[in-house]
Amino acid sequence: MEKLPYRVLQVVTIMNRGGIETMIMNHYRAVDRTKIQFDFLVHRQEKGDYDDEIEQLGGRIYRAFPIRPWKYIYYFKWLKSFFNKNNDYIAIHAHIQENSGLVFKVAHRFNIKALISTSHTAGYGIDYKYLFRVYAKYYLNKYCTHKMACGNMAGEHLYGKNSEFIIIHNAIDVAKFKYNVNIRNKIRHELNIENKFVIGNVARFHKGKNHTFIVDVFNEINKKDNNCCLVLVGDGEEFEAIKSKVESFDLSSNVTLLGVRNNVNELLQAFDVLLFPSLFEGIPVSIIEAQAAGLPCILSDTIDNETAITSNVEFHSLNAPISEWTNAILNKKDFRRVDTTSEIVDAGYDVIQNTKLLYRLYTQKE
Repeated sequence: MEKLPYRVLQVVTIMNRGGIETMIMNHYRAVDRTKIQFDFLVHRQEKGDYDDEIEQLGGRIYRAFPIRPWKYIYYFKWLKSFFNKNNDYIAIHAHIQENSGLVFKVAHRFNIKALISTSHTAGYGIDYKYLFRVYAKYYLNKYCTHKMACGNMAGEHLYGKNSEFIIIHNAIDVAKFKYNVNIRNKIRHELNIENKFVIGNVARFHKGKNHTFIVDVFNEINKKDNNCCLVLVGDGEEFEAIKSKVESFDLSSNVTLLGVRNNVNELLQAFDVLLFPSLFEGIPVSIIEAQAAGLPCILSDTIDNETAITSNVEFHSLNAPISEWTNAILNKKDFRRVDTTSEIVDAGYDVIQNTKLLYRLYTQKE
């Protein structure tokens, strides 16, 4: 008789409230944990935002030897020791792009049948790690049993344009994001933005998310209409730099930096438009959530166009004049929100549907 629950190892950087991590937690909450249990191999020593919840749900958290290109031999040694002690996994699901291949290089020796990779991004800048990425990608292609991606651009970026991969949508608990005017009014009152036109963004403060451009755009909007405000949700290495830029433009009274929050579903109700001008992306969870909340979304055209599930999405070039961006945003002042959750479900972004797919991949059962 098979021993339940089956255990699946999720491989991540750190379980903070980023889009990837939130998606994994959506699946974790939805899965039947009497049949499937998640453990987490993380690559940061500090505690993650979701760590307490993971342990409450029965998951184990293991902190790996850091991945350093000049110390791969030590990383492989650590992984070998880890899998010698923890070899009861039916699947490994890795979310660390090319570096997933480094984990698979060791894990395949321990008779783990499903070595699954998901690509979550459509690009990043060329840096000193390029050759190491090529090295890691070799092992990814050699040992990965199931290649997945959040969208076509993300899949082609990691696996190549002629590669076959499975699309696994960035699933959300759609019902939590359904537009609710009572929640909207409550949150706007709490934030003291009741009579404002609210431009929002939910993302990690990272250069790729292009917060500096967000502030530039809002600065121009503020010159045209000072009854607007900007609300930024998230944290990260660029937080202090963006805070300083806001202060240098004398925008502190019009910009709210909320940091990491656990009620994004409610905050989205308070927004009037989502501004998301990333330099590169796959299909960000926060944009799916915003559409589920009925928000109009103004995005950069570097984001995968598969992100546009509803008709409320517009794409603009980062090379376009800022006036194009400001006009696009201000044109949404008369936008009337409606319930769009059925469109999100029909497009395959509901977490229940996706969890069933993952169960089949993890267990190798139909």
